[in-house]
Amino acid sequence: MPHVREPSMKSGIMKRGISLSAGIKLAKHRWWEPFQLSLGLLVSVLAMGAAEAASGSISLAGNHPLTQPQAGDVLIAELQCAACHDGLKRSSLPQKTAPDLANVGARISPEYLREFLADPSSVHEGTTMPDMLGSMPQAEREAVAEVLTHFLIAQSTSVFASEASPGIDVLQGKALFHSVGCVACHGPRDATTDSLSKTNGEEVFDGEEDDEALARVDVEPIAFRLDHVAKKYSVKSLSEFLFQPLLVRSGGRMPDMKLTPEESLAIAGYLVGEESSRSVSLVPQEPLVALGEKYFRELNCVACHSLPSISPSPVVELRKIENLETGCLSESSERSPRFTLDNAQVQAIRASLRNATEVDTDNTVIAKTLTAFHCIACHVRDDFGGVHETHNAYFTTSDPKLGDDGRIPPPLTLVGAKLRDAWMKKVLFDGESVRHYMATRMPQYGAENLGHLPDVFSRLDVLESVEMNIPSSEGRSASEREHEKVVRAGGRELIGDKGVNCIACHQFNGKAATANQGMDLMTSYERLQPAWFSRYLRNPGEFRPRTIMPAAWPDGVAAFTTILEGSTDKQIEAIWYYLSLGTSAADPSGIRAVSTELSVIDHAVAFRGRSRVAGFRGIAVGFPEKLSYAFNAETGTLTALWLGEFIRVNWSGQGSGDFNPARDPAVLAQDVSFVQLASDDSPWPLMPIMTKEAPTNPDPLYPKNLGYQFHGYELDDSFVPTFNYRCGTIEIEDRSVAIESEEKLQLKRVFRFETTLPQTVWFRALTGEIVKETERTFRDGRIRLTIPATETKIRSLGDDSTRSELLLRLQLPQGKSSLEFIYEPLAK
Repeated sequence: MPHVREPSMKSGIMKRGISLSAGIKLAKHRWWEPFQLSLGLLVSVLAMGAAEAASGSISLAGNHPLTQPQAGDVLIAELQCAACHDGLKRSSLPQKTAPDLANVGARISPEYLREFLADPSSVHEGTTMPDMLGSMPQAEREAVAEVLTHFLIAQSTSVFASEASPGIDVLQGKALFHSVGCVACHGPRDATTDSLSKTNGEEVFDGEEDDEALARVDVEPIAFRLDHVAKKYSVKSLSEFLFQPLLVRSGGRMPDMKLTPEESLAIAGYLVGEESSRSVSLVPQEPLVALGEKYFRELNCVACHSLPSISPSPVVELRKIENLETGCLSESSERSPRFTLDNAQVQAIRASLRNATEVDTDNTVIAKTLTAFHCIACHVRDDFGGVHETHNAYFTTSDPKLGDDGRIPPPLTLVGAKLRDAWMKKVLFDGESVRHYMATRMPQYGAENLGHLPDVFSRLDVLESVEMNIPSSEGRSASEREHEKVVRAGGRELIGDKGVNCIACHQFNGKAATANQGMDLMTSYERLQPAWFSRYLRNPGEFRPRTIMPAAWPDGVAAFTTILEGSTDKQIEAIWYYLSLGTSAADPSGIRAVSTELSVIDHAVAFRGRSRVAGFRGIAVGFPEKLSYAFNAETGTLTALWLGEFIRVNWSGQGSGDFNPARDPAVLAQDVSFVQLASDDSPWPLMPIMTKEAPTNPDPLYPKNLGYQFHGYELDDSFVPTFNYRCGTIEIEDRSVAIESEEKLQLKRVFRFETTLPQTVWFRALTGEIVKETERTFRDGRIRLTIPATETKIRSLGDDSTRSELLLRLQLPQGKSSLEFIYEPLAK
């Protein structure tokens, strides 16, 4: 939502205790008349003259480039004027939607809801919710708010619970709030450093003149107030919202920050604190519910807040409104909703209406989008955006030696020419990140909100193409194969400590760098476009003026004249080719890996890291009984099972390190486990496989496109994890424990499902040379699986008649259900 400044706070509403017989009524006019008045006001002022359009209109906060009419366009979109008015300029911004009210009674305290409906801006400063009852006398508006509260709470399937949750780490919540990116839009709540001029012990500015940073000091920072939160939510309801905000506000401006349930709870505990609402649960009274529904319909609340049983009223065409002097932008309107806007914002909206025929260019679309979604709070693009001085100290890093590159989100200048389209979508829509050292996280607004960005960026950001003469390792002639070896060796030497020494500051294939721990070089080929890569290596300062990345080819001249004839072009091509080899690339000189065996003693152990048996987001779980398994969090699949010692860990790997089983595992498929197939004969959607010849992932959103989303995991008192994930609209809890049965070690895996409607979903239980032992027992050579009583289907895998897949059709009832599976690892 826009940063709506309130010139003055209204007086608080009267205390409860009013009589509902105090004349609850609507003004005797049709619902659309107030909105005729509102746009009438806008049209009537067109002849009055307004300030000339100027770049960086003060009607919106942040260092944006929007002119006054363009800022007005954003305000009209953010205030959802099109929900009630037709004939407005078609917005290039995605449609903003109001919060889902389907379960609002469980999310928001009744007391807050009642007060907010009676006088929104006095309860939540800066809200974009208009005052729908502003023209009513005080007693009447409180009475209407009361019945609306009863109606809305009656829509909920559960009730608001204000009890405090014990054991919340409030200090962790404070630290997370001030580090993961909340500060960018909400501003700091408490100082978390001894000096705001320092970050992680390093000076924020190095003393050099920074015109862009100095310019941002004079710009109003983006800072949406959170004073209302403690009264609005309980710790539980706020944590649930923070964990999945797009479920409630799919078209809103609160992003998913990729918080785990534990992190969400910690931040909620910090924000709500001891001031948590102790509101008594309200039991809706049927007469008041019916009266509340009447007002909900007649006030046309459904124009913004959809409810299945109520349809919105027809919109009012702008062209039919003439010569009216009052409306919803007037603080003294008699009969229309009132928005709390300052004069600059009203003037911007008027300027927008005067420019209704202007068509947005791609540059304008980008500028509006980055402003509306507050990307400019963290990112610079061209000469706008960037972290405000008052927020700078809260952007931190685990590796201060990386400088600002290690703590400030990267610039978006030429980002369309920098990133491959598939990678940009992974970043925007799947939360992909390679900057493990940066505390600030990339927010997720969803493809529905930002789905247009990749195409617009790619049209705008163009670099002169660069031809990379990449050899083939499968060359037909001896000379071609020899050339490939020379190029590969040259790239390896340049990256290592005998060449440019990239590995001094960059991790390589999960192995630690020797100095700084910059992003893994192995991600370069999948992420970057070759033209950008070539130009960046030649002159990093052209793209990031204050980067610590050295210019290894100053003025385009190679420093290492003995490698590949000292040709700059050939050397950069060799590095590009070497990185294209992916995990098959041999370690360059100077890489050192440290491997340690990790054991399980008296309780379960869960270890996260990259693994050959569990992918990039692998989790290994070991039990004291000497039974272990691996889980791929990227696809929600149990991928390996083994007996004996736990894992070997490469501690120099990315994050907490890489792991592999300490004993020979029985390996299962890593494709997604749950899918809603179109038909019984539909092929199982397989995880994309990358090779030397095709090292780029052709389907980076593979799990997400199939409805899968990982929600983290929780540990019980025995440190056994329960994985939480989703398949479409089905919520799944997945917990496995080691059991001993008849002197055999087995893994009992229990799924708990929750769905609002009965659904059918397929579970892919086994792949391989499957043998059916009984109606409920199957074996694939290394694993025996006992399944619950359900419909099964065994079918061949491709053209290989010896390999099959075991599919289970699961008929899930509405509500909660569970299924149990027993895995038994077998000797070779």
